[in-house]
Amino acid sequence: MTNILLLEDLPEIRSWLKALILQVFPGANVCEAARVQDALQLVRNEKFNLALVDLGLPDGTGVDVVIALRDTQPDVQSVVVTIHDGDEHLFPALQAGAFGYLLKEQARELIAEQLKRMSQGEPPLSPSIARRVIAFFAAQSKPQASANQLTHVALSDRENEVLLRVAKGFTLPEIGVQLNLSRHTIADYVKQIYRKLNVNSRAEAALEAQRLGLFRR
Repeated sequence: MTNILLLEDLPEIRSWLKALILQVFPGANVCEAARVQDALQLVRNEKFNLALVDLGLPDGTGVDVVIALRDTQPDVQSVVVTIHDGDEHLFPALQAGAFGYLLKEQARELIAEQLKRMSQGEPPLSPSIARRVIAFFAAQSKPQASANQLTHVALSDRENEVLLRVAKGFTLPEIGVQLNLSRHTIADYVKQIYRKLNVNSRAEAALEAQRLGLFRR
């Protein structure tokens, strides 16, 4: 029987990911975890064939789980499923041993199709991620960025769009309609934005949006 680890802290997203897994791998046993430590405990006690791993969790990063699987169960294929499309998330995950990198905002049918192709040895990569990887290697001959540039972490364009709307007082469903994304995806973006900016409320988010100059765009 196929044994699959699913690491995702938001119940709604975990639910549709599990349904998608069972669609692609009928009869699979899905072991669910909402925290890094819970996933690491499962890795110590279970043998897996596949792992779908979120990155931003309440107690850390899913990269730690990818590394644990790489070190203890090297035959497991780990696939990151996330909202993060920036280099600061993508390349550490791939370097840690992730076999694929999928963005939650793409169509579920496309995610399912990419997971199916794994049986043919094809790494599941969202189109924008594949382009980013190609661009990265194409840029290797160019001068390296400064240390300050490499360590600077900024919000992505999508995160800026969500932050601006949060700061303006729109509800999550309203933001979802405006950006053509599900409410659950917007909730995931908001969670990551708050963590990245170290804020805990709309008021603090509004101040950060003003500091970043988003209201002038």
